Amino acid sequence: MRRTTPVAALLAAALGLTGLAACDATSGTADARRDTAAATSTADPSASATPSGTASLPAEDDPATDPDDPALDVALSEPAEDSYYPDVGDPSVDALHYDLDLAWTPDTRTLEGRATVELRSTATGDHLQLDLGAPLEVDGVTLDGADVPFTHDGDHLVVTAPVTEDERYVLGVQYAGTPEPTPAPTTRSDFSTSGWTITPSGETWTMQEPYGAFTWYPVNDQPSDKALYDISVTVPSPWVGVANGELVDQSDDGGLTTTQWHLSSPAASYLVTVATGAYTRTTNTSSSGVEISYWVPSDRPGLADRLHVAAAGLDWLEARLGPYPFDSLGFLLVDSQSGMETQTMITLGLTDYATSPEVLVHEMAHQWYGDEVTPDDWRDVWMNEGMAMYLQWTWQADDAGVDLESVMDGFAADERELRAQSGPPAAYEKGEFGESNVYYGPAVMYDELRKRIGDERFWQVVRDWPSRDPMTNADRDEFLDWWVQETGVDRRFFEDWLLSPTSPDRSQLADS
Repeated sequence: MRRTTPVAALLAAALGLTGLAACDATSGTADARRDTAAATSTADPSASATPSGTASLPAEDDPATDPDDPALDVALSEPAEDSYYPDVGDPSVDALHYDLDLAWTPDTRTLEGRATVELRSTATGDHLQLDLGAPLEVDGVTLDGADVPFTHDGDHLVVTAPVTEDERYVLGVQYAGTPEPTPAPTTRSDFSTSGWTITPSGETWTMQEPYGAFTWYPVNDQPSDKALYDISVTVPSPWVGVANGELVDQSDDGGLTTTQWHLSSPAASYLVTVATGAYTRTTNTSSSGVEISYWVPSDRPGLADRLHVAAAGLDWLEARLGPYPFDSLGFLLVDSQSGMETQTMITLGLTDYATSPEVLVHEMAHQWYGDEVTPDDWRDVWMNEGMAMYLQWTWQADDAGVDLESVMDGFAADERELRAQSGPPAAYEKGEFGESNVYYGPAVMYDELRKRIGDERFWQVVRDWPSRDPMTNADRDEFLDWWVQETGVDRRFFEDWLLSPTSPDRSQLADS
């Protein structure tokens, strides 16, 4: 997720540059636009009004499920109770694959859902538990095809059935209602709730960090449990549903449009996205051949031109991090003030800053740091944000043609104030999720590490971490043990930057 304060303005202040237009999408982008964008309309640009009609799920087919299929082994996880937000998620469930059929009727604000969840029980017991928002009414639950009793108390769906440790099951849930977002544990100004959000016109979008996926489907809503996804979205035409992964099919029938999406790499629930509304799609291609899709509101097609600089940003990231780790990449614009690194389909608010080149780079950097390798506990959100922030600052210095060290001098001064306000980045207050301390402190730490071990070794280690065990989770000890081993820098260096209530002295650390 992007931080609250526009870093372009902070960078300009740090360098004494009042006109740092190099970070604006309208300048310095001639090379980035060397790729020709091929426009493909997926919605009538004039159709911004709420369409009429009732969206309904297609006839239920028995999905081709086999929870013992070895192809699902890539999604095996070791779920753990989150130390910061233990009331969300259940470590006794290891979700392997979610097959979600969703139908959204904007006139009545009604979501109809059918979820098929292939999962592994991590313990022997008498029930399974998933998270599901209280406003949604569950019509029925099956386990391996048989009806089973359940309770839906608050945001917890408890299925009563005997389960055995390490056995795999297929859970089916039929539900409907009007989803409501959940309060987010943050004091940030750009968001206060997370999950399924409905605009006045009936369009919808989701951002759900650190949790909130449960507001619209039954899920083990914790970062330590990654799963594969297939998502089908039905809406009244000419609106369209957009989700993660590859668009594998789109059909129009009886005034309804259904899109089917396939996410082939495991994702944590906070990295899943769905939006419905009037969208137009355009594409361009990076130098390495990655096709990037851009889904923008149909009544604002010019926004696509602003986003096409992402191709050049991806080139810059691949030069430092290696090949893009997934098989699709897109950007989805929604009526939000924030932005989110949702896996393969990045969700951005409709603001100048959220759609700026530096934010595009930041959210794409997360595809390696946060999406490919994900922390297993929210205490370590710094593992995502610190490196994405450092890569963003490095890109901004390159793009502006200025010295990185002078940039870091300004941000290091800000870091001291942020640490004093919100605490150490790896020990922040639970009600202050995503504040700037988890961005700045680790980013300055990485720059100090670079100066200690040299550019060549530093960038090699940065590149190696996500690829060492891709598409997995990592805990803090695993992260620190590996970085200590690969850099030869004492563990105390990392712990001081992550856990000290006061900022380490940069010059002393750099010279020691």
